Amino acid sequence: MYVSCVSTKSTTAAREIEPLDEAECRRLLGQSGIGRLVVVVGHQPDIFPVNYFVEHLETGGDEIVIRTAEGTKLAAALMGRNVAFEIDAFDPAHHGGWSVVVHGTAHESRTLPAVMHDEELPVEPWAAGAKLRHIRITIDTITGRRLPPRPEVVEEVQP
Repeated sequence: MYVSCVSTKSTTAAREIEPLDEAECRRLLGQSGIGRLVVVVGHQPDIFPVNYFVEHLETGGDEIVIRTAEGTKLAAALMGRNVAFEIDAFDPAHHGGWSVVVHGTAHESRTLPAVMHDEELPVEPWAAGAKLRHIRITIDTITGRRLPPRPEVVEEVQP
Protein backbone atom coordinates (compact mmCIF):
# COMPACT_ATOMS: atom_id res chain seq x y z
CA MET A 1 0.00 0.00 0.00
CA TYR A 2 1.33 3.43 -0.94
CA VAL A 3 0.34 6.58 0.88
CA SER A 4 0.96 10.05 -0.49
CA CYS A 5 1.96 12.49 2.18
CA VAL A 6 3.58 15.87 2.39
CA SER A 7 6.96 16.27 3.97
CA THR A 8 9.05 19.38 4.13
CA LYS A 9 12.70 19.55 3.25
CA SER A 10 13.90 23.10 3.51
CA THR A 11 17.49 24.15 3.07
CA THR A 12 16.76 27.75 3.97
CA ALA A 13 16.79 29.38 7.38
CA ALA A 14 13.77 29.26 9.66
CA ARG A 15 10.91 31.47 8.55
CA GLU A 16 10.32 34.67 10.45
CA ILE A 17 6.89 35.83 11.52
CA GLU A 18 6.21 39.10 9.72
CA PRO A 19 4.24 41.87 11.42
CA LEU A 20 1.46 43.33 9.28
CA ASP A 21 1.01 47.08 9.11
CA GLU A 22 -2.32 48.65 10.03
CA ALA A 23 -3.41 49.16 6.42
CA GLU A 24 -2.88 45.47 5.61
CA CYS A 25 -4.69 44.43 8.81
CA ARG A 26 -7.67 46.58 7.87
CA ARG A 27 -7.66 45.25 4.30
CA LEU A 28 -7.72 41.64 5.56
CA LEU A 29 -10.39 42.48 8.13
CA GLY A 30 -12.59 43.87 5.36
CA GLN A 31 -12.16 40.82 3.14
CA SER A 32 -13.37 38.16 5.54
CA GLY A 33 -16.78 37.83 7.13
CA ILE A 34 -16.16 35.16 9.72
CA GLY A 35 -14.21 35.79 12.90
CA ARG A 36 -14.05 35.12 16.61
CA LEU A 37 -15.37 37.42 19.31
CA VAL A 38 -13.55 37.15 22.64
CA VAL A 39 -15.37 38.28 25.80
CA VAL A 40 -14.98 37.65 29.50
CA VAL A 41 -17.78 35.63 31.10
CA GLY A 42 -17.44 35.72 34.87
CA HIS A 43 -13.70 35.52 35.30
CA GLN A 44 -13.01 33.38 32.23
CA PRO A 45 -12.42 34.38 28.61
CA ASP A 46 -14.80 32.83 26.12
CA ILE A 47 -14.64 32.74 22.33
CA PHE A 48 -17.58 32.81 19.92
CA PRO A 49 -17.39 32.27 16.15
CA VAL A 50 -19.40 35.03 14.45
CA ASN A 51 -20.28 36.50 11.11
CA TYR A 52 -19.41 40.18 10.82
CA PHE A 53 -19.22 43.22 8.61
CA VAL A 54 -16.75 46.11 8.76
CA GLU A 55 -18.48 49.46 8.41
CA HIS A 56 -16.42 52.45 7.34
CA LEU A 57 -17.74 55.37 9.33
CA GLU A 58 -18.05 58.93 8.07
CA THR A 59 -15.86 59.98 11.00
CA GLY A 60 -12.97 58.10 9.41
CA GLY A 61 -12.88 55.04 11.66
CA ASP A 62 -14.14 51.51 11.21
CA GLU A 63 -16.46 49.45 13.36
CA ILE A 64 -17.03 45.72 13.33
CA VAL A 65 -20.74 44.87 13.32
CA ILE A 66 -22.00 41.50 14.54
CA ARG A 67 -25.65 40.41 14.39
CA THR A 68 -26.59 38.20 17.34
CA ALA A 69 -29.37 37.05 19.63
CA GLU A 70 -29.79 37.82 23.30
CA GLY A 71 -27.60 35.62 25.43
CA THR A 72 -24.13 35.19 26.88
CA LYS A 73 -22.24 36.69 23.94
CA LEU A 74 -24.29 39.88 23.88
CA ALA A 75 -24.42 40.30 27.67
CA ALA A 76 -20.70 39.68 28.16
CA ALA A 77 -19.73 42.02 25.32
CA LEU A 78 -21.87 44.82 26.63
CA MET A 79 -21.19 44.32 30.34
CA GLY A 80 -17.44 44.03 29.96
CA ARG A 81 -17.29 46.33 26.96
CA ASN A 82 -13.59 45.53 26.34
CA VAL A 83 -13.42 42.76 23.77
CA ALA A 84 -11.01 41.15 21.37
CA PHE A 85 -11.80 40.03 17.85
CA GLU A 86 -9.70 37.75 15.66
CA ILE A 87 -9.66 36.57 12.06
CA ASP A 88 -7.17 34.33 10.34
CA ALA A 89 -6.40 32.18 7.35
CA PHE A 90 -4.17 29.13 7.04
CA ASP A 91 -2.47 27.17 4.28
CA PRO A 92 -2.04 23.73 5.87
CA ALA A 93 -0.14 22.31 2.91
CA HIS A 94 2.58 24.97 3.17
CA HIS A 95 2.35 25.73 6.90
CA GLY A 96 1.70 29.41 6.35
CA GLY A 97 -1.00 31.85 7.24
CA TRP A 98 -1.90 35.12 8.87
CA SER A 99 -3.83 36.45 11.84
CA VAL A 100 -5.37 39.85 12.65
CA VAL A 101 -6.38 40.77 16.21
CA VAL A 102 -8.54 43.74 17.19
CA HIS A 103 -8.89 45.08 20.72
CA GLY A 104 -11.83 47.38 21.13
CA THR A 105 -14.91 48.53 22.93
CA ALA A 106 -18.29 46.89 22.37
CA HIS A 107 -21.58 48.72 22.35
CA GLU A 108 -25.06 48.14 21.01
CA SER A 109 -27.03 50.36 18.66
CA ARG A 110 -29.88 51.81 20.74
CA THR A 111 -31.63 54.51 18.73
CA LEU A 112 -34.27 53.55 16.18
CA PRO A 113 -32.33 55.04 13.22
CA ALA A 114 -29.16 53.21 14.30
CA VAL A 115 -30.97 49.89 14.71
CA MET A 116 -32.68 50.30 11.32
CA HIS A 117 -29.29 51.12 9.76
CA ASP A 118 -27.71 48.00 11.27
CA GLU A 119 -30.56 45.84 9.94
CA GLU A 120 -29.62 46.89 6.40
CA LEU A 121 -25.95 45.90 6.70
CA PRO A 122 -24.82 42.78 4.81
CA VAL A 123 -24.14 40.55 7.81
CA GLU A 124 -26.10 37.32 7.84
CA PRO A 125 -25.53 34.77 10.62
CA TRP A 126 -25.21 31.15 9.61
CA ALA A 127 -26.89 29.84 12.77
CA ALA A 128 -30.66 29.48 12.82
CA GLY A 129 -32.89 31.65 14.94
CA ALA A 130 -33.74 35.32 15.22
CA LYS A 131 -30.66 37.53 15.47
CA LEU A 132 -32.20 40.90 16.24
CA ARG A 133 -29.40 42.57 18.19
CA HIS A 134 -26.17 44.12 16.94
CA ILE A 135 -22.84 44.35 18.70
CA ARG A 136 -20.60 47.10 17.37
CA ILE A 137 -16.91 47.02 18.14
CA THR A 138 -15.03 50.30 18.01
CA ILE A 139 -11.47 49.45 17.04
CA ASP A 140 -8.93 50.68 19.59
CA THR A 141 -5.93 48.69 18.30
CA ILE A 142 -5.43 46.37 15.36
CA THR A 143 -2.39 44.17 14.89
CA GLY A 144 -1.51 41.28 12.66
CA ARG A 145 1.18 38.92 11.63
CA ARG A 146 1.93 36.56 8.79
CA LEU A 147 3.90 33.33 8.66
CA PRO A 148 5.01 32.94 5.05
CA PRO A 149 4.62 29.52 3.42
CA ARG A 150 7.53 27.14 3.66
CA PRO A 151 9.93 27.76 0.82
CA GLU A 152 9.72 24.24 -0.47
CA VAL A 153 7.20 21.45 -0.01
CA VAL A 154 7.85 18.09 -1.60
CA GLU A 155 5.27 15.35 -2.08
CA GLU A 156 6.63 11.89 -1.47
CA VAL A 157 5.27 8.41 -1.87
CA GLN A 158 5.65 6.36 1.31
CA PRO A 159 5.58 2.52 1.34
